[in-house]
Amino acid sequence: MKFDYPKSKPRQNSGGKRKRSIIRVSSGRLQVRKYFEGASDFRYRELEICSTYSAMIFYLDGLVGIERIELNVITPLVKNNDAFLNNPKPTIGTIVEELSSAQVKQGETIQEVINHILLGDTVLLINGFKQFLFISEQAWEKRSIEEPLSEAVVLGPREGFTENIRTNTSMIRRRLKTTKLKFESIKIGNLSQTEVVITYLDGIAQHSIVEEVRSRLNQINIDAIEDSCYIVELIEDHPFSVFPRILQTERPDRVVGNLLEGRIGIIVENSPFALVVPVTFFQMMSSPEDYYGKFIVATFIRFIRYLFLLVALLFPSIYIAVTTFHQELLPTNLLFSVAASRETVPFPAVIEALLMEITFEVLREAGLRLPRPIGSTVSIVGALVIGQAAVEAGIVSAPLVIVVSTTGIASFMFPSYTLTGAIRILRFLMIFLSATLGFYGILLGVFFILVHLVQLRSFGVPYLAPVAPLNFNNLKDVFIRVPWWKMNERPEQTGKRNLKRLGSRNRKY
Repeated sequence: MKFDYPKSKPRQNSGGKRKRSIIRVSSGRLQVRKYFEGASDFRYRELEICSTYSAMIFYLDGLVGIERIELNVITPLVKNNDAFLNNPKPTIGTIVEELSSAQVKQGETIQEVINHILLGDTVLLINGFKQFLFISEQAWEKRSIEEPLSEAVVLGPREGFTENIRTNTSMIRRRLKTTKLKFESIKIGNLSQTEVVITYLDGIAQHSIVEEVRSRLNQINIDAIEDSCYIVELIEDHPFSVFPRILQTERPDRVVGNLLEGRIGIIVENSPFALVVPVTFFQMMSSPEDYYGKFIVATFIRFIRYLFLLVALLFPSIYIAVTTFHQELLPTNLLFSVAASRETVPFPAVIEALLMEITFEVLREAGLRLPRPIGSTVSIVGALVIGQAAVEAGIVSAPLVIVVSTTGIASFMFPSYTLTGAIRILRFLMIFLSATLGFYGILLGVFFILVHLVQLRSFGVPYLAPVAPLNFNNLKDVFIRVPWWKMNERPEQTGKRNLKRLGSRNRKY
């Protein structure tokens, strides 16, 4: 649809030397205002150029820089209007040259006008020209780059993604100064028109995975995307599994590291969390800091991390199974101590464990939701006071307080917050199994978890790769972290197009 300009009679200028046709902008103004009726932030301003041409600008207050519009648009047109004074028949190209803005586009349809206004551009309409000028002078409040709160490290970069998508892509671009780095932009959301950027390294990432990511994103049909978490639920495999198949991270260095291994990043407008696909379970267990410190220390920390993964999942259920069904497994002195502590407890071990676990989860959530200055204080004081009072009142036993506290601390060791949520849910399942079948229930639960993990896929990549299916060449960065000069190949599941990433002569001494 094009604007229908009403024709007007030519008016002679004051000098009487030349005539110019004047076309009113009232028609264009009415059509644009019709779409923004009821929008209090919609602004328009009429301009007079050389007492001959009338013009109008449209914009949304809060999305554009008023001072920049005044300096780069209004002043060149109204005051320094050489394009009109020195040229009896100026073209749209000469007008664009007069504007100081770096990005100026042209369009002719009403839909283009609406879309650019919603994006934060300023639209310029001049009588006598069928083209509209879309001037990019966007300026809105945005958060500065800060250290990511969910993935804090001692060694390594301290900058995290923000809600501004251009800031996020620039942080990736600064780390990968190559033309192989690709950014593909699409719009998702019928109402929000949220920009989503797919990023990958051409020549390393597999075309099939890139095409699958692109296809799944293009199939999304939703009113609005408020955060990258919306994208996760709409494109992930096995949506009813508690285990995360998409990595969510605030760290640009972590995204870059995955791009170098052939994975694909997804950056969502208005979200500080980028997505990485495909991922494996062992990738969820690795921290960015593993690659910044000594490989010996990183390997030791990984062993501790996997050990406490079992503690976070099984410790309460093992306690219930031992105290309820398998007391003979405890040494005699320890058995007498546990029995004495539980002598005054009125509940069976499973109810006792559930009470403490639920209380710990409540304290954890309360600490997260409360204001930051008092959140940690409430969590610590609440845990100490409630735990001590419960033991003194004889509601729970002292050994169980130790078990639940150790389990809670273990659950904080995982680098991925989404994996922590999965372990918390499965811990309750293991408690019920151990309360009914003892150690047989625990073994049955572990068996079903392993079978479920083997069946999972993340964009076609097995979730337990490279352990299942087994690939010895890719085990260098799973349970251990070998030195950098030994990791000369990318993971075969994602980087087989270009496996070699390290030269053979990096260690000469």
